[in-house]
Amino acid sequence: MRLFAAIQLSDEMKSSITGTMHEMKKAGIKGNYVPMQNLHVTLAFIGETKETPKIKEALQNIQIKPFRLSMTELNTFGDILWVGVKGNQGLSMAAKSVREALDSAGIGYDRTKFEPHITLIRKMGGSWKQISAPKGEMMVKKISLMKSEEKNGKRVYTEIQ
Repeated sequence: MRLFAAIQLSDEMKSSITGTMHEMKKAGIKGNYVPMQNLHVTLAFIGETKETPKIKEALQNIQIKPFRLSMTELNTFGDILWVGVKGNQGLSMAAKSVREALDSAGIGYDRTKFEPHITLIRKMGGSWKQISAPKGEMMVKKISLMKSEEKNGKRVYTEIQ
């Protein structure tokens, strides 16, 4: 099973992002747009694993203080276009708590430095600099363990804890 720990976005944030994505399509920006239901902030990408029960157990005791999450600027990692998420103490602690819990349980994950963002387009082509970043914020109250699977040629993310 392919897993990752994430913050799921509010409907309002998803709507704001989707509006920006429509602008991008109108501006001729090509690529694989992330479906609205898959928009999220990854805290730790675990990847393919058979240790789901151990991961659930490791993450179930994480307590986070509610914190505000807000979007910042558009940017890229190579051909991936994303919207940044304003870093704050709550967000940093959530990512740190997840990673420490996985470490303590001996679970492997992608140890790339945590760079808070929401992926919008993969394999992006075109000029995006004229597009304004989506606006929005929400309160984060929980961390989700997500399963990623391929269904009918599309990526589907499902919360499993």
